[in-house]
This record gives sequence, C-alpha cells and structure tokens, in this order.
Amino acid sequence: MKVTTSICPECHDTVEAVIFEEQGKMLIEKTCHVHGTYRDIYWGDIPSYYRFDKYLQNGSGVAGNTNRNNGGCPQDCGICKEHKTSTILANIDITNRCNQQCPICFANANVSGYLYEPTMEQIRDMMAGLKNQKPVMCHAIQFSGGEPTMRNDLFQLIRMGKEMGFKHVQLATNGKKLAESVEYCSNLLESGLKTVYLQFDGITPEPYIATRGFNALPDKLKAIQNCREAGMPIDLVPTVVKGINDHQLGDMIRFVASNIDIIKGLNIQPVSFAGRIDDVQRNRQRITIPDVMKQIEDQTDGMITADDFYPVPFILPLSHLADAMSDINNVQFSVNPHCGSGAYIYVDEKNNLIPVTHFVDVEGLFEHIEELAVEVKAAHHLKTYFRWKGIRKLSKGIKQHVDTSKVPDGIDFAKMFLNLLVDRSGNSTKVFHRKMMLVGIMHFQDLYNIDIERIQRCGVHYALPDGRVIPFCTYNSLYRADVEKQFSKSLNLNTIAV
Repeated sequence: MKVTTSICPECHDTVEAVIFEEQGKMLIEKTCHVHGTYRDIYWGDIPSYYRFDKYLQNGSGVAGNTNRNNGGCPQDCGICKEHKTSTILANIDITNRCNQQCPICFANANVSGYLYEPTMEQIRDMMAGLKNQKPVMCHAIQFSGGEPTMRNDLFQLIRMGKEMGFKHVQLATNGKKLAESVEYCSNLLESGLKTVYLQFDGITPEPYIATRGFNALPDKLKAIQNCREAGMPIDLVPTVVKGINDHQLGDMIRFVASNIDIIKGLNIQPVSFAGRIDDVQRNRQRITIPDVMKQIEDQTDGMITADDFYPVPFILPLSHLADAMSDINNVQFSVNPHCGSGAYIYVDEKNNLIPVTHFVDVEGLFEHIEELAVEVKAAHHLKTYFRWKGIRKLSKGIKQHVDTSKVPDGIDFAKMFLNLLVDRSGNSTKVFHRKMMLVGIMHFQDLYNIDIERIQRCGVHYALPDGRVIPFCTYNSLYRADVEKQFSKSLNLNTIAV
C-alpha cells in the first residue's frame, strides 16, 4: 500500500489517499470528511505497476515559482517548488472556439458562454516565459484549444514560435480545416509546423458518432491525404473509451503502419473524465495504460506485447548523456512512470510490425548509456573526450546490445541510433523515423483518480497569459474555467458560428 494525496471530486479539497492492490489491479481510495469515500482503478495490472515504478526519478523542476504558496500543492499552482520536472511540452490554448461539439471535451466556447482568445502579444509573452525557464528552457510547444485552426492568424503564431527558437512546434487539431485544402496544410508546413497532432478515434464511423456526435472519419481521411500531398507529418491521437473504441487499437496501429510515409505515431489517450460522472458510467468506461497495452497485444496477435512498452522516464539516460556531451541542462523526461508509456515499432516493406525490443536489449543498452554519461561528465575535456573516446564506446555498446540476426532487413539500426544520439540533427531524426512508428500511451488524470505525486512530476504544462505554467491534469481538473473567465472576451455569437 502507498499513501499519497488526492482531490475530492466535489469540493476540490486536498485529501489523503491510498493506492493498494485488489483483484489484480491497483486501486486508489480517498475519503473527504464532507462528501464521503471515492474509489477508482489507478492501474489495471499489478506486475506492470511495479515494473514501471522502478523507473521513478526526479528531474530539475522549474525555478522562479510564480505561485503564492497558499494552500499547498495543487491548490495554488503556477508552478510551485514541489514540482520535479521541467516543461517538456507546453500547451498554449489560443482559443476556446471550436467547429465541433464533442461530448468528450475540455473546452468549448459554445458551452461556457464566453470567449477565451489570447492576443498575439499575450501569446508572445507566454512563449518568451517558456524560453526563459530555468534551469531547463522549454523547447517544444503545442497550439491547442478549442480548435486552434479557428484563428486566422495561426500561421503567424507558428512562424513566431519558430522565430523565437522553439525546436518543435505542433498543432492539436480535429482536422476539419485541414480536410478543406492541400494549400492550408502546405501553409502550416511552410510556417514552420513540425507535426499535426490529429484527433483520430477509430477506423469506422461508430466511435466518432459516440465520442464526437457525428461521423468525422471522412474528415480525418481527407485531412491525412491533404497532409500527405503537402508533406506535413502527422501523429494520430485517439481518445480511448472502454466499450467505445478500445477494440480498434490493433486496427489503428495497422492503419498507421499502412500510412507510415506520413503518419509517424499513434499517441493513445485513455479517457479522462472532465467534470462529474456517476460511478456506474465511470467504471464501465474507465481504461488504464496496462489495459491498453494488453488490448494491443491481443489485437496484434502478440506481434506487439505489453512487455514491449516502457515508461517515459526509462529514456532518462539519453538526457543524462546529452547533458554530459553539451555541458548544459537538457530536457529530462522525468515524468511519473505511471503517466505514460511507449514502444518503438519498425514497419517493414510488407507492413509487418517489429518492436525494437525484439532485436535490441533495450535495458542493457540504456544501462550502458547511463554509465557512459557518468564517465563523460567526469572527464575534464568533455567535447574532446566524447569525440575521441566516448563515441567509440557508445558505438561499441550499441552493437553489443543489438542482435544482428534479428534486425529487420534493410536497416542498420546500430548506425541509425548512433547518428541520432551523436548528430541529433533534423536529418538524423528523419532517417530514424522513416520506417519507425512510436506507439505512445498517455493517461491524463481526472478528479477521481488524481494522484498529487504524479502531478508534481508532470512534464506537459499549460502556459497562461499571466506568466504561470500549470500541469496538464490540474489545469483541466481545477483551473481551466477560472483562467478562461479571467482572460475572456465578450461573447460574439458570429465568431462562434462554425
């Protein structure tokens, strides 16, 4: 049993919680003295909970806290000294307008009755604050909403992000605007956008009718084709709800494989329940990361297994090596290991799915990288040492942990991976991802399963017009409505019409 803190779903007070084993699952239970006891599934499988838990590590956090330390975490966030991870990806909501009215949604101006739309100057200030974060600057931003394509100045905002030095600018979108023309997708690419983060809930109409209120699949397919013609890379982002579209996970992976020329990943998000929901519906629709991993194993006939997935902080040795190589603070993926997981899958010429773990001893390889990072950091002449000795040791270590008899035909994985680590240029990244698919799973929390210890290691933050940054799960559970009202404009129904 583990003792932590959580939030009462009714009054939002901080309460003590326990995480414990029961009937093969990890459950979370908490009691509010006013509103009673709440219990939910925290993690759907006990062995994988402990397999992931061993990768728990602290990161650098964010210096220069802007909160007032009133009430403790997470009651006065902005971000506090208790936080243990830097901003890996910053969400910037540029509007709460939308051209859809989905039953599952964090924000919608049609429902809220007010318009939240920061000015270009406010957005510039948000990005400047992110660039100035210490001890690690933020390198990646995502324009989100609402539906960000509702803004006519989106291309200027993307260009501004690129000009301010962000290495990665991506767009979270439902794709309706992208489905209208190839030219729009080309303009996104030319503006400096790196990735379209496309909402995609399945390969048949039924999941969309349930989650979006209409058959959005034709729009998705057209948006994908337009992006292909424009050369605009895509990641697909399904919100997975048990009983709605979890049976299509294998099909969605195969869909990505058959479109690997333009779709580079599937980023699965188990449903997070916004607002209040009754116990019956929550228990019926709740799905957790290990549930998704097991479904993928079953639906791919074991080509991809649950053991092929590792938690996000598993790759921390790469951050440590980057720090040692450059003698500066790089982004550290120190999120809580129960927040997300991922598996890299090679797609061969026949669209067969071959996880990297099937031909690489990834645990041995990353132990080697961690040992090398310590050695390089201790050297007096870092760059000289790494160039003449460290690279040779890294290359040898990679080759020692790659089973060449199992490597798919047509790739030199050891060479590709070495180039990715040493060069770290855009070209090396493109070569590595040409036939490589990332299947990621990120489970954002809601008021029923929220664990404050996870919040304190969150790496996906919202940037706000007042200079604060707030972790994703607390922002959507506790802060969104108040922030949007504080910075809202008068509602003009003509601007809301789709």
